[in-house]
This record gives sequence, structure tokens and C-alpha cells, in this order.
Amino acid sequence: MRRVVTPTVITTILALTLAGCGGQAGGAGSGGADAAAQSPAGEAGTVKVEANNGTVEVPANPQRVVALDSTAFETLQAFGITPVAAPKQLLPANMKAWADNTAILDVGTHREPKLEVIAQAKPDLIVGGKRFEKVTPDLQKLAPVIDLAPSTEKDGYVDALKKQTNSLGEIFGKKEQADQLVAGLDKAVAAAAEKTSGQKVFLANHNGGKIDNAAGRIGVLLQPLEMTDVFGTKADSESIHQDSGLAPETVAQADPDVMIVMDRDAATSTTRDTATPASQTVAAQKAWANTTFTKNDAVIYLADNFYVTEGIQAYTDAYTKIAEVLGASATATS
Repeated sequence: MRRVVTPTVITTILALTLAGCGGQAGGAGSGGADAAAQSPAGEAGTVKVEANNGTVEVPANPQRVVALDSTAFETLQAFGITPVAAPKQLLPANMKAWADNTAILDVGTHREPKLEVIAQAKPDLIVGGKRFEKVTPDLQKLAPVIDLAPSTEKDGYVDALKKQTNSLGEIFGKKEQADQLVAGLDKAVAAAAEKTSGQKVFLANHNGGKIDNAAGRIGVLLQPLEMTDVFGTKADSESIHQDSGLAPETVAQADPDVMIVMDRDAATSTTRDTATPASQTVAAQKAWANTTFTKNDAVIYLADNFYVTEGIQAYTDAYTKIAEVLGASATATS
């Protein structure tokens, strides 16, 4: 159950925040005075950002950042930002440096966010959105909030990733690094688009040791590609949490040319080393022995942490893998 935050609680939290802003505590941060000295923007001033929650004026090169948006974690880390607080239970396995850093406060999860911990962190910027979108109004009482998270329920996911990266680059004075990330995504998308020509694809989710439909979560992958989802499921990010009862025989009857797999089990299992890999579950489906995607070895496995990242790095990797697998498949069948 998500914690219900009353106006009284918010008022108390805000009072604590204002009481502490006269002398910021040490600990994790984006680099303190040294970081500010390295960036002209960090000396003074603000940056106006067009975000999902409106036009937000934020401090240039903020020093105390609370990172809540999973799609931005890897980008912030790439920019050399160490947050003062983050939802440690939601961090992907490749962000162990944040998870193990005791100076970074743990704000809980989106289901029960610890607003008092965020207040204790005395942030000058909160990178919100995605899973924490519902508490944005509460967070705005504590510090400026930017919601730059792309939505799987809207068109233009790739463009939204680029906008998010460029905006963060502007805020933190990391334009060159942002440009490199955007260029890498553009290159990967172009490579994948070159290998697609109307193929039928099954977008799969490996959850609870079963293969189900993941179109509601990863359907946006197809937006810049010439591919057709065999089931055409309407975007709904919550659909991958339920068992739709999709039978292997139904997939075989649709006979997709390509299969793209998101392994939710690998991303969320507390014992990742012992979780059954999606590839093992796929290989065990006897009904798929004669499908086109099996015969052509056209199964694409997204990174194990894709489900808990979904940022520019995750999509760059995904399009790179699509290009590689489809390229190899085309060579093998020619």
C-alpha cells in the first residue's frame, strides 16, 4: 500500500526542509564547489526546462540531487552525478556504486515513498517522473521537480529520450556528453531501421518463468522501425504485470519472423544468479520448433536490466542488438 501523505505531513516536511537550508549538510552530491567551478552555469543562475510537469526553473548545475526516475539513472551516473538520495530498491544491478554508497539516502519505493527522507536530503533538484509521477505535487513542496521521463503510452519515445538527455546535459553543464549519448542512439536506430522491412514481430515478456505479451511495455521499440506487432496490443505499461494466458501455440500460429524478449524476471529477481534465463524458457517451448523466428535464429534478448532502466542507454543497446541479430539472420537465410 502506498503511504498516504496528508497536508499536515507535507507542511511538517517542508518546515524541516526550510529549517535546514541555511547550512547544507555534507555527503553525496554532484561535486560541490569543485563541480560548480568547472561549469560557468554552476556559478550562478537557473535553467528553464520544458518538462512533463510544465516549464520548470531549476538551479544551473545543482549540487544536491535526488534521483527518482529510473530512465535517468544511468545518464546521471554517466554525467558524474552522485545523488543525495535515491530509491535503492529500484536501482538496476549495474548501479551497485549507488546502492552501496551509504552517503546516498534510501527514499523507499514508488509504492511507499519516504518523503521525510527526501526532505532530510535537502535537495536543490529532484529528478522525478516515471514511477514517482503520482507524488510530483508532494515533491514540488520540497524542491524544484523535473519530470523528463518518456512514456511508453505515447508516440515519440526515441525523441523523448533525446530531449531528456539534452535537458539533463543543459542543467548539469554536460552538453558534450549528452550529444554523444544522443548520437549513439541515432546511430543505433538507423542501423536497426536499415535491417527492418516489414517483418512480423512478437514482443515478449518473460515473467514468472512464462512467456507473455510485452507489447504494452516495449511496443515503442517499433516506432522508428518497419516492423509489425503480430498481436497489435494497445500500449498499457501495467499489462506486463498480469498473466494474459497467451499460449505458446497461439504464438506459433501467428508465426512471427522475429521475437524480441524483455526478461522481467532477470530484472526484478532478488536472486538474479538463480533466476531461469528467458533464453532457457524460450528454448523449452516445443510449439515454437518450426516457427520462422526459431528457424532463422531471430530471437533478440534485451538487456537483463531493461525493465528497470528504459533510458537512452537501454534503447541504444536494444536497437544495436536488433540490427545485429536481423543482420546475422538475413545473412544466414540468403
